[in-house]
Amino acid sequence: MTREDSIESALRHDRIIVLAALSVLAVVAWLYMIGEAHAMDVTGVCQCAGMAIAGPDVKPWAAGAIMPLFLMWAEMMVAMMIPSAAPMILTFAMINRKRREQERPFVPTSLFLLGYLIVWSAFSLVAAVAQWTMHGAALLSPMMKSTSPFLAGTLLFVAGVFQWTPWKHTCLKHCQSPLQFLLVDWREGPRGALAMGVRHGAFCAGCCWMLMALLFVAGVMNMLWVAAITLLVLLEKVAPQGWRLRHGVGALLIGWSAWVIAGQWL
Repeated sequence: MTREDSIESALRHDRIIVLAALSVLAVVAWLYMIGEAHAMDVTGVCQCAGMAIAGPDVKPWAAGAIMPLFLMWAEMMVAMMIPSAAPMILTFAMINRKRREQERPFVPTSLFLLGYLIVWSAFSLVAAVAQWTMHGAALLSPMMKSTSPFLAGTLLFVAGVFQWTPWKHTCLKHCQSPLQFLLVDWREGPRGALAMGVRHGAFCAGCCWMLMALLFVAGVMNMLWVAAITLLVLLEKVAPQGWRLRHGVGALLIGWSAWVIAGQWL
């Protein structure tokens, strides 16, 4: 088989190859995250990047803890966001295959994915700094859960209101229509693919950032909570009437916030 034949064969199976790669990436991230959560349940200490960043000691962390926190959040974002990003990435691969068949320039799908991951890496850094700050202010428990009903209630309320905002609607709309997004925002060349990945990642982060902030409500290492948010993010993007789900969840979160805050005086 010639090199050209090998390329043609790979392109014909691009959907399977890309889906397999995304699946492996997500599964590895989930397994690593579950392993960390299990170790924390057993030892009471979370080991991230080989460094203890959470445990019975609630004293402020040194600045060096931000890096393992960042790595923990980055792996979590890969595990949580790759499933909902898969339709967009697969659509990008499909368009690339069509362009190859038409003997037009095409680029590796990995560049689009890289742009997407750059955005979520930036979000992970912000989340890590936020967690480091809240831990220093004694607002988080050893299990990385809010110890302040007011903080938890505020996060729930803001997340609930955000579900109804035009910002959420606009960002989510770009994530729900992969083909339309790529046709409108297509950029040529490797830099173009990277830029499209960054742009899509920005819309994705724009519609999901407050849901991710809710990890501080039930515990950053609470795997059931992580799985629930992952499923919600996916359903918002692929459900036929995602706006009903979005509004329903928003109302539920607002009601939950009222119950949490009211619980301080009951």
